[in-house]
Amino acid sequence: MHYYHYYISDGALALPESGKAKARVLLICICFLISPFGNIIAQNRNLLQKFASSDQLEKQLVKDQKWVTYPDYTDREGWDRLTGSLKEMIIKAGEKELNYQWQYIPLSAYLEFERSGERGVFDGPGNTNIYVLSSLVKAELAEGKGRFIDQIINGVWFFCDMSSWANPNGLLVTSATHPSRPFPAPDEQVIDLVTGDLGALLAWTYYFLKDPMDRVHAGISARLRNQLRQRVLDPYMNRDDFWWQALNPAKKFVNNWNTWCNFNVLSCYLLLEQDPKKLALAVEKTMRSVDKFINYNREDGACEEGPAYWSHGPGKLFEYLTLLSRATGGKVSVLHEPIVRNLGEYIAQSYIGDGWTVNFADASARTNSSPGLIYRYGKMVGSTSMMQFAAYLAARQAHLPYQARTRELFSSLENMTIRQELASLEPALPANPYSWYPETQFCYIRSGDYFLAAKGGHNGESHNHNDIGSFILFYKKKPVFIDVGVGTYTRQTFSKDRYEIWTMQSEYHNVPVINGASQKNGAVYRSGNAHFDAGKRIFSLDISGAYDSAGVNSWDRSITLAPDGSGLVLRDNFVLSEAGEANLLYWMCAQKPDISRPGKVSFPVDGHILQLQYDPAAFSVTAEEIPLHDKRLSNVWGPRLYRLRLKALKVLPKGQYVFTVKAAG
Repeated sequence: MHYYHYYISDGALALPESGKAKARVLLICICFLISPFGNIIAQNRNLLQKFASSDQLEKQLVKDQKWVTYPDYTDREGWDRLTGSLKEMIIKAGEKELNYQWQYIPLSAYLEFERSGERGVFDGPGNTNIYVLSSLVKAELAEGKGRFIDQIINGVWFFCDMSSWANPNGLLVTSATHPSRPFPAPDEQVIDLVTGDLGALLAWTYYFLKDPMDRVHAGISARLRNQLRQRVLDPYMNRDDFWWQALNPAKKFVNNWNTWCNFNVLSCYLLLEQDPKKLALAVEKTMRSVDKFINYNREDGACEEGPAYWSHGPGKLFEYLTLLSRATGGKVSVLHEPIVRNLGEYIAQSYIGDGWTVNFADASARTNSSPGLIYRYGKMVGSTSMMQFAAYLAARQAHLPYQARTRELFSSLENMTIRQELASLEPALPANPYSWYPETQFCYIRSGDYFLAAKGGHNGESHNHNDIGSFILFYKKKPVFIDVGVGTYTRQTFSKDRYEIWTMQSEYHNVPVINGASQKNGAVYRSGNAHFDAGKRIFSLDISGAYDSAGVNSWDRSITLAPDGSGLVLRDNFVLSEAGEANLLYWMCAQKPDISRPGKVSFPVDGHILQLQYDPAAFSVTAEEIPLHDKRLSNVWGPRLYRLRLKALKVLPKGQYVFTVKAAG
């Protein structure tokens, strides 16, 4: 894997040997240095568009779905080989749904989202309906006796009858003609994440099961095909204003929606469109759109949305590129590009251990990443670290790489193809001592029993929290100082009121309140002078740019995780134009802090005591218990967290604060 400024190859430090590699690093460093802020300036790589125009694609695209690598529905031996030992489990999962009652989504579900912001009243039954259809289709493909066809047809007809496949939040953020209220409109079909997932699942259902459905009644598959055209194919080609397409030059923001939706649209077109010219135009449009995602991401490969979104961002990019390569007979492929590899390897580097992962932004500290996806990605880009990491995850999770309840079919089938390879691979976690992402400004350091992750960046990133200069610290693979993550999504989460949610605010991250001011949200609020000293294991940056009206000229934060494993040192050097209020420093804690001894805060960690040491003449300290009523948070952290508050005893225009964290004894 490649990390710019520093190189790590499968856990061992290595310098680039070839002149070409050196030139590439030099070019990236120059581009980063001349950019006022490397994180938010897209590079116009346009990797996909360089391969082919729509006229060229018309000749390159494989005709009549001959690119599909799975057995035909009637090839029973082929399906037995593909499903292997999973066959019985897949069939039993389908049998559980033979009497399922498809859950009608009333208008009151949309009203509830508008009134209270609650998404569960829609997402719960909506997702379950799709999970059920996916399980039924996989069961029928595995068994091939027609036993599940009637219930599959019930599901197909049910979805065809729905006013919209989009969920209320998708309607609210995607609709162009009715943007103010989250309701299905008879004159508009929008493509959001749910529409895309369901559309791709139904397209595969049509591809595999058209004939058995036609034996019941030819009108079923005809209606399904017509609905897919009305809800996915035509809207995609008729519109350039879906925000996730990023085809409007004024829209610079791109996130996981881009690759997620484009993968599903590409699936639908490749499986349904018979007109070669129309198919080529559609594929070319998805290439232009996905190029925007690749352009937006930095060469270092870090996912600013966090590991929880890796599967839907870089992971979906990989599956999109896989599909595109197959559909063109390998003529259009950028899987060899360094940025594609770097985007993949990020997921392995972000893993801490024992199920914990780095969780900046709207990510959870516990994420069930797909071993099958990680393995396939790693195999395609030649990353041993990704493949071994996937084997490690698979060994911890039963029945993987198969996932029973999922909205997808492609990933499930792909994971079946590699299950034996994955099972035979030796598991291993990345062992490199650090990973430095200079453009995204993420820094991970391992030393002895400690793991540190710290970040710079800006406060306009996708799924942003106001957290410039924040960090997390694990000791013996147990959380000590943490990023809380995000609670259950509601309408407020992605609204103008997002930063009224406590988990988004800088006061609930490990950063200071300076002169009475907290960090602000927006891309203009950013770090400066971010740097990593590999020899000394020091990450440093100026976080003053994240504050407005704080009267702060500079706030230089450095975090050192000693190479000898002795612990952490945090230094804050600050200069204020004027000092009006006492500075506050917050530390979000997974364990209950003991503040009874001046100058030392103790934390019990797995039978050991870790101490935060501070100057008792400089700070007063208090600890606050934070009950967690949100299940998305309590499922990770338990019923409560703690916030440590250190208040400066003197109001000074400049100074230095020093804190150490080390094991007691």
